[in-house]
Amino acid sequence: MNGHHVDSYLCIGCPLGCRLEVEEVHTDGVGDDIEVRGFTCKKGKEYGRQEHTDPRRVVTTTVALGGGAWDRLPVKTSAAVPKDLVRDVCRELRRVRVDAPVAMGTVVLKDVLGTGIDVVATRDL
Repeated sequence: MNGHHVDSYLCIGCPLGCRLEVEEVHTDGVGDDIEVRGFTCKKGKEYGRQEHTDPRRVVTTTVALGGGAWDRLPVKTSAAVPKDLVRDVCRELRRVRVDAPVAMGTVVLKDVLGTGIDVVATRDL
């Protein structure tokens, strides 16, 4: 029995913002096939496949900062984390406190939630 499932995505791979359709075709014993339609560039095809099979997001937020002119330090993940972990990453970052001075690029939390991805400062403070 063959089944088809189609999802729609707005591509963020480039400024064109293509509307993608991603169809997952289940076949008997042969495995799954994923078809991406509506892309204009190669990034769109890759984005559609990635978003459908393993959606990820870069987390950009702030952590507590002591001893500086500001009380919050802007940070981001060094790479995109699985989308279903975004809230947990933010929860983990609520517990982080850094003391000034901090240089842009400084790791403020290493290997967040065992993902192998670090959280880094995004400016000097």
